[in-house]
Amino acid sequence: MQILGIDIGGTGIKGAPVDTETGTLLAERYRLLTPDSGKPKAMAKVVAKVAEHFDWKGPLGAGFPAVVQNGIVRSAANIDASWIDTDGEGLLRDVTGGLPVRLVNDADAAGIAEMTFGAGKDHKGVVMMLTVGTGIGSALFIKGVLVPNTELGHLEMNGEDAEKQASDAARQRKELSWKKWAKSFDQYLQMIERLFTPDLIILGGGAVKNFDNFASLLTVRAKVVPAQLLNEAGIIGAAMAAADLVN
Repeated sequence: MQILGIDIGGTGIKGAPVDTETGTLLAERYRLLTPDSGKPKAMAKVVAKVAEHFDWKGPLGAGFPAVVQNGIVRSAANIDASWIDTDGEGLLRDVTGGLPVRLVNDADAAGIAEMTFGAGKDHKGVVMMLTVGTGIGSALFIKGVLVPNTELGHLEMNGEDAEKQASDAARQRKELSWKKWAKSFDQYLQMIERLFTPDLIILGGGAVKNFDNFASLLTVRAKVVPAQLLNEAGIIGAAMAAADLVN
């Protein structure tokens, strides 16, 4: 089954056709910059350009950095506020000439890929996937079943959103060493553990490239492992989320 997967991010929008049976990309990823405005129509046009690059005529799955409920965008923590209550699926259908579209939370998409083909494969316990980059995205799985739109990067920690202290962007902004950043990130993981008692925590996003720099500083009981699919997870998972659109 071949579906176009697109990962819509705050800095870039990238995609590739995916074989959803094997989780492999069928062409080299194509990436364009996210428009500075971050507004719906501008971003949708870039998604259309990615589809056009592959001359795509079939179903399209897209991961998006927000709560997505039945195709409607319901939050806008790291995107323009005009996205709230926008029919994201309808907008993308319009700009791509009527292609079948599925829009899902981006961390959920990455989690779907990791649970099927990556670090969470065949794991039947409670698994938490966290994408640690510009913000912190989350995907919760119980016996392999996704609980969508958890958005746990916005839990309150020390009086503000956790991702403002524990994301990779926060580390860079504050110019923290990995050791100092790990203290905040470990506090966040401890909070996740108190709430959900996961058996496994999978870390994706930009920070995972430096996993060895902070892994030994984490104190949670859960097993913490790096994601295996890395930059491809969001694309693969988005395509898999659209599998039901195939005739």
